[in-house]
Amino acid sequence: MEYCIFVKNHRIMKEFNITVSETNNPAILKFETNHMLTKGKNYEYNNIDEAKNSPLAQQLFHLPFIKTVYISGNFIGLECYDIVEWSDVKDEVAQQIVEYLNAGEPIVIEEEPSNNLAVTVYAEVTPNPATMKFVSNKRIVPQAFEFKNIDEAKDSELAKKLFHFPFVKQLFFDENYVSVTKYDVSEWDDITMELREFIRNFLVEGNKVVSENVISTGKDDSLEVKPANSDLDDTSQQIVDILEEYVKPAVASDGGNILFQSYEEESKTVNVILQGACSGCPSSTFTLKNGIETMLKNMMGDKVNEVVALNG
Repeated sequence: MEYCIFVKNHRIMKEFNITVSETNNPAILKFETNHMLTKGKNYEYNNIDEAKNSPLAQQLFHLPFIKTVYISGNFIGLECYDIVEWSDVKDEVAQQIVEYLNAGEPIVIEEEPSNNLAVTVYAEVTPNPATMKFVSNKRIVPQAFEFKNIDEAKDSELAKKLFHFPFVKQLFFDENYVSVTKYDVSEWDDITMELREFIRNFLVEGNKVVSENVISTGKDDSLEVKPANSDLDDTSQQIVDILEEYVKPAVASDGGNILFQSYEEESKTVNVILQGACSGCPSSTFTLKNGIETMLKNMMGDKVNEVVALNG
């Protein structure tokens, strides 16, 4: 249930209103505002001592039922102890927050920005419910890289760090985005913000996503899957051209990738590899049969009978 509380204060030019929203965790409520509260950073405070740089969080901790305070972007998240029900106190808390904001009091005393890069990252859902796409305004890699475990991530500092999150199952990097596939142990509502900020901070600091020597040589098979044969016959080359022009842009927009693996002339079977959000996606079979296979049959006639995903 969402509702708004608005308090007008003629002493200031900026007026705040608060929208209170429930989350998947009944102990946590979000108090969303119509103005940004922080400069692109997230803050989590577990007690009043940790909140030394946030006068607002310190004030909230004076409420005996507040367990954790989150301040990020345009919202304040509050977790309460089970000694109260949010339904009994949320109006009072919302009123206190909006009056504090409209009094022009400091929210978080943030450090002055350094000479870090100007990077933005936003989260985008994909057709695969287990995969989220994190898109940057900067190009992060010159080619596609897939990592199925931390052992494969030896040449990517970002991938290694992301695999330390217990919910990260697989990673896929391409152009300006990172596709993260998670285990079922966590819900996206609980981890998306954390992942987005982690990736953004990594890029802001100017870190290399993939080591330069791997990019320059392009010979690390654990990072990028390539066709089995470099010398393709005419039919295989035609299939590759169609996939590159018509299919790859569409699957890339969904946080995935498709690679040609082989063509079996006798059975007229095209074998492909699906990566990123496409790998393991519940809708990948439908896309494969009703999209890619139909397209190849229409464009290549009787040369194609079936398309098979080797790891889809």
